[in-house]
Amino acid sequence: MHPVAYSAQYEGEGRNRLTVFFRLLVAIPWLLFASLWGIAVFFAVIVAWFALVFTGRYPQSLYDFNASFLRFINRVNGFTWLMTDEWPSFAGEEEYDYPVRVLIPGPKDEYSRAKVLFRIILFIPVYILLFVMNVILEVVGIVAWFVIVFTGSFPDGLYKPMRAAAAFSVKASAYGLLLTEDFPPFWMDEPEEAPRFESGKAVPEVMPPPAPAG
Repeated sequence: MHPVAYSAQYEGEGRNRLTVFFRLLVAIPWLLFASLWGIAVFFAVIVAWFALVFTGRYPQSLYDFNASFLRFINRVNGFTWLMTDEWPSFAGEEEYDYPVRVLIPGPKDEYSRAKVLFRIILFIPVYILLFVMNVILEVVGIVAWFVIVFTGSFPDGLYKPMRAAAAFSVKASAYGLLLTEDFPPFWMDEPEEAPRFESGKAVPEVMPPPAPAG
């Protein structure tokens, strides 16, 4: 089981067509903030790489900083890609009640220096799959935008591939940020991971409710 877990609450009906219509515009403040934070994270990862290569340990302050960014950008992406209509915060702490969440464990006592040293090379296949997943997100996101704007609902057939692609993306990002040594699984069904969030304040409903009989 991958150490980084992803969970999303399915919001199929009663979507806010107005905010969906202007989603890319209303998401601009969060995207700009994410860009600035991402620049700082880029340098933090470089420092963390040297620390890991020479000591085998991830400095706690750098780990918390990068993990906070990953939690934040995960919520922003969930909002931008229409998985939820709930406004994300500008914080990086765990928010158990937000519909789109990522669970990141604390740093390991010791990391493999060799895996860190060659992470750029090891990341190549992950990056290729990440590119594919981002294409899926873009294509499904565009289709979902039209469907939600015109019907006010997010079909399960569009939600599932978006959820899977988003889950891979956040785990691939965790691998790139050196937060984990585990390769992200190519495809994982979210319900398998949802129970890992039970220690929080709320466990998202990860699958749409069954259709009524008859």
